Amino acid sequence: MFKTGKHLLIAALAVSAPLFAGAAAAQDKGLISIIVNDNSNPYWFTEGKIARETAEELGYEANVSSHKGDTNTESRQIDTAITNQAEAIILDPANADGSIGAVRKAVDAGIPVFIVNAEINQQGLAEAQLVSNNAQGAALGAQQWVQNVSDEAKYVELKGAPSDNNAATRSNGYQTVLSQYPTLERVGVDVANWDRTQGYNKMQSLLQANPDIDGVISGNDEMALGAIAALKEAGKLDEVVVGGFDGSPDAIDAVKAGEMAYTVLQPVAIFSEQAVRLADQFIRTGETGLDGEKQLFDCFLVTADNVDRYTAPFVLAQQ
Repeated sequence: MFKTGKHLLIAALAVSAPLFAGAAAAQDKGLISIIVNDNSNPYWFTEGKIARETAEELGYEANVSSHKGDTNTESRQIDTAITNQAEAIILDPANADGSIGAVRKAVDAGIPVFIVNAEINQQGLAEAQLVSNNAQGAALGAQQWVQNVSDEAKYVELKGAPSDNNAATRSNGYQTVLSQYPTLERVGVDVANWDRTQGYNKMQSLLQANPDIDGVISGNDEMALGAIAALKEAGKLDEVVVGGFDGSPDAIDAVKAGEMAYTVLQPVAIFSEQAVRLADQFIRTGETGLDGEKQLFDCFLVTADNVDRYTAPFVLAQQ
């Protein structure tokens, strides 16, 4: 398992600038195809950007595409990678179960696949699955959330897409912590599919049913930011504690503004770079050197107390 201390997060800063120099180097090692979820989301944009820059620095051609959670689109993108004779595929899967067929198709074509961010529900296909330690991150967030709410708080939860194992892992992690406090009462829960607009709409409905809530705990930052917009509109934001998960730039700004109590930062810059370096090692040697397919990367808590250490997208610098 990788050890991802703060010194490694600092090292990720080097990726965003010096790697451009690598792009000018002779790119004769073939193509690495990078497939993320949605490039319009800052989290997934960073994931694709870091992976592409790392591939180019290592001497590969690289391209980035996004499936936006659609397995049919994902399958076509895998077909394109096969047609283009990619040396490796870096994939953030669309669906824990629904993406298995696309991964198998690439592997059958002789292309190694390296999964990032979200898992697939089958071992032995991908050469590696590199993901945030979502259970650890959820526990961090829930513990911080408890510190910010009253002892007898009523709260609601916004969940991510059910097709993504991260949604259930984070929700279960929250409940493991919050269930230890019998005076906390979850009065509503809804799925907002990682989306800000859906977070806004679902929060409006939850507020109508539960106008006296004290807190919102969210599976990611985008849903939390949507909830904040709805709470602002209702004139209730000052009364409600909101927690997020990802460490996105907008969430960091919300923490600085006192609108979001915290966000749990995922080290996407670290595991995106590492996936490409593992791919390069496998292309060159036929081995990853890992002690297991699944590799977990610990998350970090960002609060008003340490938010000034936030120095770049999804990177927390060491004090």
